[in-house]
Amino acid sequence: MVSPPHEAMHRIFQHDPGLFSRVSRFLGVDIPTPVKATALPTDLTEANPVERRVDTLLRLETADQGPYLLAVEAQGKKHPDKPASWAYYTAYLWTKYRLPTALLVVCQDHATAKWAQQPVSCGPPQLPTLTVQPLVAGPHNMPVITDPEEARADLVLASLAAITHAAEPDVDAILKALSTALRDAPEDVAKPLVEFTAQGLAKRPAKNLWRNLVAVDLSFYKSYLAEEVRDEVRAAVRDEVRNEVRDEVRDEVRDEVRDEVRDEVRGEVRDEARAESRAEDILLILEQRGLGISEDVRSRITHCTDPELLRHWLARAVTVPKAEEVFEDA
Repeated sequence: MVSPPHEAMHRIFQHDPGLFSRVSRFLGVDIPTPVKATALPTDLTEANPVERRVDTLLRLETADQGPYLLAVEAQGKKHPDKPASWAYYTAYLWTKYRLPTALLVVCQDHATAKWAQQPVSCGPPQLPTLTVQPLVAGPHNMPVITDPEEARADLVLASLAAITHAAEPDVDAILKALSTALRDAPEDVAKPLVEFTAQGLAKRPAKNLWRNLVAVDLSFYKSYLAEEVRDEVRAAVRDEVRNEVRDEVRDEVRDEVRDEVRDEVRGEVRDEARAESRAEDILLILEQRGLGISEDVRSRITHCTDPELLRHWLARAVTVPKAEEVFEDA
């Protein structure tokens, strides 16, 4: 699955094809500024079933040196099969379009950049035949742009600087300069660069700083990054509101249940009080009649909660010769 940094590292050259000539001075070569640029199909598949695609392919035309092809590859890590693929790309493109073909590899870490810029030959040492040595842009040679004025002079280059230094300590200063410079840029200029930069930072810690920098500025309100922040804030607020509403509903239900239970308990207590009073009346009558009351008789009477049964016992207590007989016919 293609990662956001991979997409950002090559698609930024589709966004501004002239970026390559401006980047070339940091790579030790002098590439003329193109007067025309055309994006070409990236599918390099032949009749055989092996599918091959270059990340970005541009046809650049210059005033003095004519047209040439630029293949841009985003490389996130070392891969032993890549040099052979790069050789295939350049040879295929040269054969198909009959134009000089340049290969630029964009990296985000020093180890990958150092590996990518090493020349690789397809033949034995004494017969190199075809040697591939791409130009490499990465944290080792891309400028560290920390001055807003310098960033404002070339916003796309500043965005690429942030992407290639995504894992470097200087990235925070680059992002602050870029965000300051973008505040004055039209939305159609700023929005894609905000998104390219965000993609290039991916899940690195600097992504949070970039989101905070662009989210506070209303000029970026419609960017997907600001919407992403809004979605997170909305989710957090939703959780807070959900908890508040749950507490409110819980309190309302508790109050309703409390009223219902109070009525139920009031009825139960009333019945218990009546039973206790009736039990006391039965015992009082038996005592006034001078009948002996055992503990078993007393306990059975005082623990009875059936009002009808107590009423029956009360009636019998008036006439029975013994206290125990109050329970007969019960």
